[in-house]
Amino acid sequence: MSPSNIQSVCQKYTSLSATDVEKLIEIEASLSYYAELTDCYMFIDCMLENLPHAIVVAEAFPKTKNGLYEKSVIGKFVFESFEPAVFAAFKNKEKSSITRAITQEGITVEQNVVPLFNDQQQVIAVLIQEKKVEVQTTPIDDFRHMPFALIEHIVEPNSQPIPVVSDLLVESIILTNHENKVIYSNPAGHRFISELSGLERFDNVALNKILPFLQEVYDKGDDVFFLEITIDRKSFIVKKIPIRDQNDKVTLLIIHDLTELKLKENELMMKTFAIREIHHRVKNNLQTVTSLLRLQMRNDLSASSASAFQEALNRIYSISSVYELILENEDNAEEKVDVIALSKKIGHKMVGTSDTPSIQLTFHDDNVQLFCHSKKAVSLALIICELLQNALKYAFIGREEGTIDIQFQQDAFSISLYISDNGVGMQEVKASFGMEIITRLVEYDLAGTFSIIPSEQGTHTHIQFPVSEEVFILND
Repeated sequence: MSPSNIQSVCQKYTSLSATDVEKLIEIEASLSYYAELTDCYMFIDCMLENLPHAIVVAEAFPKTKNGLYEKSVIGKFVFESFEPAVFAAFKNKEKSSITRAITQEGITVEQNVVPLFNDQQQVIAVLIQEKKVEVQTTPIDDFRHMPFALIEHIVEPNSQPIPVVSDLLVESIILTNHENKVIYSNPAGHRFISELSGLERFDNVALNKILPFLQEVYDKGDDVFFLEITIDRKSFIVKKIPIRDQNDKVTLLIIHDLTELKLKENELMMKTFAIREIHHRVKNNLQTVTSLLRLQMRNDLSASSASAFQEALNRIYSISSVYELILENEDNAEEKVDVIALSKKIGHKMVGTSDTPSIQLTFHDDNVQLFCHSKKAVSLALIICELLQNALKYAFIGREEGTIDIQFQQDAFSISLYISDNGVGMQEVKASFGMEIITRLVEYDLAGTFSIIPSEQGTHTHIQFPVSEEVFILND
């Protein structure tokens, strides 16, 4: 292979820079020497730019009589399910080995793979050494009897053949000969062909004739190949492996039915859409209620009535903020709510609409990534709302400036939320509707505790609640 070929393959299929390609060309120049020295087959593979597969960009074969490969495999795709060591070297950035990999021509080989790095220590390719695995075969007298037990699935569907491992698999296992006629299938394979072709017997019919959608698989010749197919509302992954070293050319098809999985995915998607639509309606309804309250507030109201209306608006806004955060993330199928973002959203809104907008609001989260599901998020939103309302209403009487601090801390089993101010302080705790809301939500919804910490200046509150399936911390 000339250096121009490795350059053209990389330019067409990969995102490697010109400098990276030059480095591979330098390595490729010595491949043939390593192939002769080790009596092994040498390859360089690179990752494709837009697909989770690799591609062969360089090769070198030792000069042996019975070679592993009949023709060049440069430009052939490499799939992880057949050559996992290649992809392990890419992902882990270290040497990887496997005693049984399947080559592009369906041959079992032993592979040693090392990653190739550029000057920035990025893996740009892998260097592969392959050697054929010598497999001990069954004595010929026993082997001759084996196919008859297997073929009975096709020739005599109602008979009781000798049990084999493939009978226990849910995947369809199908063998076809050089004419693409079925010579064996396991029970799952027999059902697969029967359901899609309408035939009960097909032992003398080419599989690609009764199932035309498999023609693309056979058109790939002697390559190991897999393809996802959707036909008649059914979805399949078809893997094809050519088998050599037999008198008759045999093709192995492994077919995995994805239909049920696709249906469940569609059902989940529809449920997700329905839930998001409900969230939209809840948010819109809350906005309607807010608008009605604001219209009512435009009438001549007493100071106490206006204050009560504003408190109600703050509570409604806090609940609405939960649904806004859920709907902002279209991929949020689990309805996770970022608690830190929620507290900031509520806090800034409430300070901005209060009678003392000059109050400084500070947050300390210690890089906690705290999330909870929607129900718990609503409870937390209301708790934060009530504590902030109390601070804004009572802490800074006669003052135009002040600070409210919101702090989150975590340990392995619990979350602590501290909301403090530097105001006049709370001389005594009085029973109120707001305090009742806080206590009930903390104890019954969050299974936590609420306390007011004595302090010489300001009011300091502490809420502690356990980590659970609905309240959790995401670690990097």
